[in-house]
Amino acid sequence: MCFRKISRQALGFLGAAASVVLLFGCSNSPSSPDAALRSFSGDRLLGHIRTLSSDEFEGRGPGSKGEQLTIKYVEDQYRSSGLEPGNPDGTYLQNVPLVSITPDKGMKMMLAGHGRTLEPKFQDDYVAWSKRVTESSSVDADMVFVGYGVQAPEFQWDDFKGVDVKGKIIVVLINDPPVPDPSDPAKLDPKTFGGSAMTYYGRWTYKFEKAAQLGAAGCVIIHQTDRAGYPWEVVRNSWSGTQFDLATPDKNMGRLAVESWITKDFASKLFQLAGQDLDKLIVAADRRDFKPVPLGIHEKLTIHNSLQTIDSHNVIAKITGSDPELKNTYVIYTAHWDHFGIGPEVNGDKIYHGAVDNASGTAALLEMARAYKQLRRPPSRTILFLSVTGEEQGLLGSQYYAEHPLYPLARTAIDINMDGMNVHGMTRDIVQIGRGVSTLDEIIDAVAREQGRVVKMDPEPEKGFYYRSDHFEFAKKGVPAFDPDEGVDFIGKPAGWGLDARRKYTAENYHKPSDTIKPDWDLSGAVQDGQLYFLVGYRVANDARMPGWKPGAEFKAIRDASLQSAGINP
Repeated sequence: MCFRKISRQALGFLGAAASVVLLFGCSNSPSSPDAALRSFSGDRLLGHIRTLSSDEFEGRGPGSKGEQLTIKYVEDQYRSSGLEPGNPDGTYLQNVPLVSITPDKGMKMMLAGHGRTLEPKFQDDYVAWSKRVTESSSVDADMVFVGYGVQAPEFQWDDFKGVDVKGKIIVVLINDPPVPDPSDPAKLDPKTFGGSAMTYYGRWTYKFEKAAQLGAAGCVIIHQTDRAGYPWEVVRNSWSGTQFDLATPDKNMGRLAVESWITKDFASKLFQLAGQDLDKLIVAADRRDFKPVPLGIHEKLTIHNSLQTIDSHNVIAKITGSDPELKNTYVIYTAHWDHFGIGPEVNGDKIYHGAVDNASGTAALLEMARAYKQLRRPPSRTILFLSVTGEEQGLLGSQYYAEHPLYPLARTAIDINMDGMNVHGMTRDIVQIGRGVSTLDEIIDAVAREQGRVVKMDPEPEKGFYYRSDHFEFAKKGVPAFDPDEGVDFIGKPAGWGLDARRKYTAENYHKPSDTIKPDWDLSGAVQDGQLYFLVGYRVANDARMPGWKPGAEFKAIRDASLQSAGINP
């Protein structure tokens, strides 16, 4: 297969709904992807996004009218594009049983100690919830500050130091401990945790999981915008209303009685009440010799829940592979269809439209499926298109698929995940989240070069994006995963514009009703990226070799065992 590059000038003006072709083959052979690449359309992408993020779809909350409209729309698009039902039962749907848990917003947190009391205000100072499937969940316990709440023996790190926190409420910092590099204290040690890149130890999900594992009654995370990667409004809007979990009561009841966040400002007041200086303790927590600090504060909180079991759905379609030996192996493209539905009102709007997050990724998934149908002959492997529910609630739809796969994960070559597409125009680069850990790097590099682009590392590694979207559930099961993000070097824009645009979106629109279509959108970049994602999957689908994790990757042992059990050579 040979390729030619097309210059920006040759393409002419590329508007918001442009349809562009950035790579095309020089062959008319049945294996040529020319027609598929040419078929990518900014017009169709924008049309899908407009529908999915409309008021009618009500923010696409699981179990709502918005879900019914969304899954019907996605299914209809798959069917009209000529794709086969992806569920072996002959349907396009995989049922995902969820439980919705809605806390009473009249909850009162009481904090007492040292002869004084504090009563923080729900949503303004704290958010709290319980994922236990019960109508009432309470904590009545002493509080202990345990630094970052991390036990990482491979880094000789233990924030608990043998202190028994059973039945207590632990207070923790977000992200990983920022350990200085011994050779250059101005930098972080790349050999401890991830250096500047967040590891799973830094994720809020880990903090709650570790607290439950150690028998704590509750966990309070101190929010810091720079360390969390998003402002308090994201925490408030994401966790103050109805939440969902997989309907597995035995597992749910093993969770903490109460999970919560508090603002940095309120945390300072709490630590003052305890006779402690929070800023000094944050510095102390950055060291291996940090020891837990009992705060002498007692927390009382009861959360009353309204519970409802619902059936949500993943939507899946497929194109059966053309090679008799490889058609029972799989390439999966994923994107989550859900957002937050109707939530707290912001500037007069209660609908969390989720135009970028993730109507754009869903639109790209539909466009990807349509493109694959333009091939004269299907790829060797079977291609799956999986639109998942519950990502915003903790990757629930992808977790359910990974635990109940419709096709063996050992025979799944790759997951390519699309969570938020580029709506700002073409770039000279593409960002690969989690770069350096799998053999996918070489494939991605080759495709990017043919587009005249370069592949870059995550420019915001401290935000831990690799652990925040659906590909992670596949990676945890050993499936090599490509989690791309838009480039930051935009054609026609000044240096630094791309990162500024990212930060502006996070501050102003992320997980807010204002995530809507904007008049300055330019979807030529989404087309450009979609073509790259297409070719990465296309090449994996036509290569008899399975992608793999590189030595030292945290998911390599899981993958090796999975392949061995299935009798597959890497």
